[in-house]
Amino acid sequence: MDYSIKNNDIILSEKDFNLDETLDCGQAFRWKKIQSDYLCTYEGSFFNNKLMISEKSKGEFILHNVSEADFLEIWADYFDLYTDYSQLKMMFSEDETLSKACNFAGGIRLLKQDSWECLISFIISQNNNIPRIKGIIDRLCDNYSGFPTAEQMNGVTADDLSYLRSGFRGKYLAHAAECVNSGEIVLSEIATAPIDEARTALKKIKGVGPKVAECILLFGMHRTEAFPIDVWIKRVLEEYYPDGFPEYLKENGGIAQQYLFHYIRNKT
Repeated sequence: MDYSIKNNDIILSEKDFNLDETLDCGQAFRWKKIQSDYLCTYEGSFFNNKLMISEKSKGEFILHNVSEADFLEIWADYFDLYTDYSQLKMMFSEDETLSKACNFAGGIRLLKQDSWECLISFIISQNNNIPRIKGIIDRLCDNYSGFPTAEQMNGVTADDLSYLRSGFRGKYLAHAAECVNSGEIVLSEIATAPIDEARTALKKIKGVGPKVAECILLFGMHRTEAFPIDVWIKRVLEEYYPDGFPEYLKENGGIAQQYLFHYIRNKT
């Protein structure tokens, strides 16, 4: 990770990073692309830490009005900048299909999100499209003047959440808040539990099925062995991996999944 400080901005050099590929690929829903004179600029939040970030040129980024302390303590971790993705992609490229996927969208990085925010976001995401997901989350944040903590949602009912216009998901959101506030679900413990135990624990929450559980584990707990399967990844597995996903890749299968997902979705 190479960075410098200019005025109140952090200037980041990172060749294995692309804002469009990372922030608009369905792993987070609180980033909005805005007009600027740069290649692209996004405004968004990690829980309630706000950021504007621009891609000045390929591999060159500006984190606007960010202190060095916040960059190192919040954003470098959030964008997984302490991980060497060039090494990961070198390993992935031993596989023919993954090699093509990495070449197609080599700037994807796994965002290290908050587990509670991720739980709520991916309950909202089920059977939904990205613009509508973002709208529901925006209404939730507007109501609480930021993304609510579990404690702030303590005692809410589906009727209380009717303003979200989230349909059947309202009762699932209320149940998630109940589970976390009662101590039935302890997200910090799930994050470090053996992966099968973690999956089982998350699926105790109404509305959390296999795919949502994998997304929470991967995006909210950085369990890179988690492997969400949707229609696109199912197609990849059937077409390119009929004998199963390579064993040597499974430890970082969730990161590999992101390259494959972006590749197959845009290739067809």
